[in-house]
Amino acid sequence: MKYTYTEKKDTRSGFGAGLAELADKNPNVVALCADLIGSLKMEKFIEKAPERFFQIGIAEANMMGIAAGLSITGKIPFTGTFANFSTSRVYDQIRQSIAYSGKNVKICASHAGLTLGEDGATHQVLEDIGMMKMLPGMTVINPCDYNQTKAATIAIAEHDGPVYLRFGRPTVPVFIPEDMPFEIGKGILLQEGTDVTIVATGHLVWESLVAADELEKEGISCEVINIHTIKPLDEEIIIKSVEKTGKIVTAEEHNYLGGLGESVAGMLSRKRPTRQEFVAVNDTFGESATPAELMKKYKIDAEAVKEAVKRILA
Repeated sequence: MKYTYTEKKDTRSGFGAGLAELADKNPNVVALCADLIGSLKMEKFIEKAPERFFQIGIAEANMMGIAAGLSITGKIPFTGTFANFSTSRVYDQIRQSIAYSGKNVKICASHAGLTLGEDGATHQVLEDIGMMKMLPGMTVINPCDYNQTKAATIAIAEHDGPVYLRFGRPTVPVFIPEDMPFEIGKGILLQEGTDVTIVATGHLVWESLVAADELEKEGISCEVINIHTIKPLDEEIIIKSVEKTGKIVTAEEHNYLGGLGESVAGMLSRKRPTRQEFVAVNDTFGESATPAELMKKYKIDAEAVKEAVKRILA
């Protein structure tokens, strides 16, 4: 495999590291948290810039309103709480106070998907990408590992407009080079192949690389693309790939309704109709278990990617 790893880190720590770097690089960056400093790894930002940090408490809707107000003064607010509370709980505030007027607010959402695991089903969220990508003008980003999350955090500070940045709780392989540039809206071709295209996002990128490596031993050549930006979608890289392979598998830690797979399917139906298989949660809520157990049960691991590739080739 071209990409290997020597350590595992949580993507939320990548967010914390990126935010801490922004404390030094950009005096306009301010951080707000809804009583989850440790979970969002915001301690280093607070150490460096205590006067630019606001502890809002368990009042997420209020946090979004304050962030919108701060943006009017020229500040670049980064809000921090769990993905469930960053979207479902505050959707009205995001829509009316941030998205509608294009406020320069960065909504940073940890513990996304199923893999917050033992924290329980009520804290999991599998519909957040769909909710956020439907808001006009909202950029939606879902990086795959520690390094890419750190790079994305730094990059969105330079982007003018609202951003939803989604990341996770568990430790996952760190395989993206630390110096790889992060370009919003540009997918990354990780591995070339000829038989099928695998387009993955978030934690499913590594699972897709593992699947592709195992399938190669069976004589199946997979092209693997990391789509870290779900909106705006990099249509060019996907179309170029499926013109070669003629088949596509999308993989994500999200409900198949409203996620990356539907964005890809909608785009391809308009521009280059292609056979597609989805690796995603099948329209259900999760439950409490370890991340690995949940990924296996809900069929969003490397084995599920392999099965989808074999289905589409059959």
